[in-house]
Amino acid sequence: MSDISYNQAILMFADAGLAALATSAETSSSVKTPAGESHFLCSWMVNALKKRTFSKLIADDLTFWTRQARSMGAGAELKLLLQKISQQYSYIADKQQGLALSLKAMLTELESSDWVIITNQEVTKKLKLNSDGRSSLVISDEQFSQRIDNDELIKPITLYVRAPEQAFAEIAYKHDLLLSAGNKKTSLIKHHKSYRIWPKNMQPALTILQPLTS
Repeated sequence: MSDISYNQAILMFADAGLAALATSAETSSSVKTPAGESHFLCSWMVNALKKRTFSKLIADDLTFWTRQARSMGAGAELKLLLQKISQQYSYIADKQQGLALSLKAMLTELESSDWVIITNQEVTKKLKLNSDGRSSLVISDEQFSQRIDNDELIKPITLYVRAPEQAFAEIAYKHDLLLSAGNKKTSLIKHHKSYRIWPKNMQPALTILQPLTS
């Protein structure tokens, strides 16, 4: 599995976990309760870690989720987690082309929704943006001008965003963009979080997950 991408590895893992849960539920009524599902999936993940069943790219995720399940029980909502991963990464699997167009379309939508959008200023040191309470998004001019080639992203681009994270992630997802988790510590703009988008949506870690859709 050395040549597998994170996206492929996490989707394979989620689908395998849901399939294993469904198979177990056919023979055991105890697995059909939230607590039973959590216990089963936690044990399944622990075994997967021990046997190295899945790519090492997701080993840290599995470790974190098993710790959560052990401390939170059914509150960890492992089944829902796997369902969200399966839904989102299945959808995005063929959304690898034209991501620069997707980014620009998203910026246009945000601007029309009264966001402050800045892409023509160099961001190399800590800055403060006065947006009068409006949501805002900043991309350094160097990245916006040099990391896009026609319709495609050719290198990761950092977005500095001040807005409710889940709402922003939903807009990005609507435009077929996977976002990294937001990070305040790495942000160069005060009161903003830094996010990254990657060429071909090949994030090296879990994206911000969306609610399940029917």
